[in-house]
Amino acid sequence: MFVSGETGDPSPETTGMIEEIVRQQVVEILSQCNELAIRRGVRTISVVDLFFLIRKDVAKTSRLKDFLSWKDVRKTAKDTDEKGGDADIGGDDPIGGGEMPGSGGPMVGDGTKKNKRSKISLPWDIESFYSERVPERDDEEDEDEGESNYATLKRLKAADERTKDMTKDEYVHWSECRQASFTFRKGKRFREWAGFGVVTDSKPNDDIIDILGFLTFEMVQTLTEEALKVKAEDDVYKAKTGGEDNTKKRKRETGLFDPPEEGNAPVNEHHVREAYRRLQSRANKPKVWLGGTRQLRRTRVQLI
Repeated sequence: MFVSGETGDPSPETTGMIEEIVRQQVVEILSQCNELAIRRGVRTISVVDLFFLIRKDVAKTSRLKDFLSWKDVRKTAKDTDEKGGDADIGGDDPIGGGEMPGSGGPMVGDGTKKNKRSKISLPWDIESFYSERVPERDDEEDEDEGESNYATLKRLKAADERTKDMTKDEYVHWSECRQASFTFRKGKRFREWAGFGVVTDSKPNDDIIDILGFLTFEMVQTLTEEALKVKAEDDVYKAKTGGEDNTKKRKRETGLFDPPEEGNAPVNEHHVREAYRRLQSRANKPKVWLGGTRQLRRTRVQLI
């Protein structure tokens, strides 16, 4: 939450509510993946099932493809080093402790061809419809990658705005908080927390755990940003009306010897609840009236 812009100290009730919302989202993801696996005639969920659930978010899908492809490069380079070979993937780790790779690429050299990133193709991609594929070119631009870069630059700009007035110690603390993860070195606890073995009987591999860790981080960030918008609207409303009691009294001006005002209050449970309601609201689509013969059905939880 601190990385997403929350500068205050939220209460345990607020953080507990966000954790419970994220847990419900993960359970819903596993339930839908389990249904997709049953339709495919298998009992274990796969990475393709997770990609299928977020396929409409092109930027997030492209970032996940980048993450898995660079992870494969790191694993190949590590195996090569253990066997005594020389592997050069162009310098240091491009994803830097869980961050997605930015602009640029590996350095030019013989090792870059040896450890080139493999392009991840999904069953619903156009390339998978044909038996033969067009050879890849280095100067070829991908539309999905362009949207991913745009979303990454937007996040980096927001992070720069939040950290431009920080001191050195504050920025170090912010960088440490940025590395927070639900899954890093907590794989067993995360499996129990997410409901593996209860919601689904399949045993997840490392890629599934990493993808879920990425999605949970995105959920917390989206919830916090939306809750901050709700809080900002409440603050504007209170400033115009004079407080929660909606009195018409004019707000007293600050005097010279008045004590300093308290810092910004953190988001509370009301803000998180309203943010979750907005993220769950669906667009009103025209529906055919069936004369009241259609029974009410429980709608699915919309994934954040």
